[in-house]
Amino acid sequence: MRAAAGDVVGILCLVSVAATLDFKYHHAEELEKYLKGVHAEYPSLTHLHSIGRSVEGRDLWVLVLGRFPTHHKIGIPEFKYVANMHGDETVGREILLHLIDFLVTSYRHDPVITRLLNNTRIHIMPTMNPDGFEATEVPDCYYTRGRYNKNGEDLNRNFPDAFENNNASIQPETQAVMNWIKNETFVLSANLHGGALVASYTFDNGNSVTGSSKGYSRSPDDDVFIHLAKTYSSHHASMYKGTGCDKRQTFPEGITNGYSWYQLEGGMQDYNYVWGQCFEITLELSCCKYPPADQLEKFWRDNKVALIEYIKQVHLGVKGQVTDKNGDPIPNAIVEAKGRPHICPYRTNEQGEYYLLLLPGTYVINATVPGFKSMLKTVEIPDNTGNFSALKQDFSFSEVSIRPRVASCPKIPLYQELTRASAAVKPTLHVLVLMTALLVILK
Repeated sequence: MRAAAGDVVGILCLVSVAATLDFKYHHAEELEKYLKGVHAEYPSLTHLHSIGRSVEGRDLWVLVLGRFPTHHKIGIPEFKYVANMHGDETVGREILLHLIDFLVTSYRHDPVITRLLNNTRIHIMPTMNPDGFEATEVPDCYYTRGRYNKNGEDLNRNFPDAFENNNASIQPETQAVMNWIKNETFVLSANLHGGALVASYTFDNGNSVTGSSKGYSRSPDDDVFIHLAKTYSSHHASMYKGTGCDKRQTFPEGITNGYSWYQLEGGMQDYNYVWGQCFEITLELSCCKYPPADQLEKFWRDNKVALIEYIKQVHLGVKGQVTDKNGDPIPNAIVEAKGRPHICPYRTNEQGEYYLLLLPGTYVINATVPGFKSMLKTVEIPDNTGNFSALKQDFSFSEVSIRPRVASCPKIPLYQELTRASAAVKPTLHVLVLMTALLVILK
């Protein structure tokens, strides 16, 4: 069917917008127009959708890029960048637009970007808090009310917390992201902020079980998180220097444990790690929260390489499928690396897939179908990030022919429960985590 003249003009306008991305701040209508223009120009490489709406009804747009942008493909890991969850922290919002532009224009021209997009499904959310951005009428380097959503809530204090009860009312923007995490198989993520220059990693909150009494809240995958943070800081133009934004605060190598910096309840990166099976770090990209627009081009240059190198890390470690005697996938099987159990056990998705981010080395991978004997396999994991594929290790349970019940961890302070158990019997951290995992399985 022939398009009407008006439709043709509209499409041409969208394409022209996609082709000319300026270094300036893009408000809600401009941002939406740009994303729609990119999708119109690259329909087979991108998928544009809204994961929900803000308090004021603005769409929370996500552009997905990859060889299979519309759906998950077995063996291809899911990655995400989220920016502007604090509406007055604006640099991340704009550099993600330029990252989109760089990816789509480099595909099939740059061999590295082509392989990255062929082997990774990349989700980009330029703004999680569009209302806060629009409410920031007078840009400020330090603080404005635009930090919060329309209801006056800090979205990075609004998620369920693994260490204490978070009494904040879950906001529409937060719920949309929680649903998004639940519906995808995200492996790696970063959320982009402003007001400092550092890569911060889990945990943001803590208690005695994670060593917070020593000023550091350690996760079971602390070595991987340190590597991820260093990957970004070392490829950034200056973050790796660790000088921070003033002489009072420095960050060796440009990284910090979140709790060591300051304690934070209800943060997004801890939620991703505990309940989303997704490793997320927080990237503070500018000393000034809302810098002048004429500085945006330099911010893009400073972060460009780091943004790409960080995405590559989604191919660390090991991945595979868990299947039954008929070769059918087994969802909800627990797959963990021995010696680093998660308080909320990492489980296979509906396709029976698992992804574990691990540094190069020798590991024992434990696959468990509740009610059946566990299967252990020793793997030697190389650094495969340059090959854009983690090591593949499948598990086949020849005696299993049933689908395990759907299981999920309750959104309660799981580490608080461990603290109580510790006070009663004082077992080791390893035993405590295993006890909690067993309780979850039995439930």
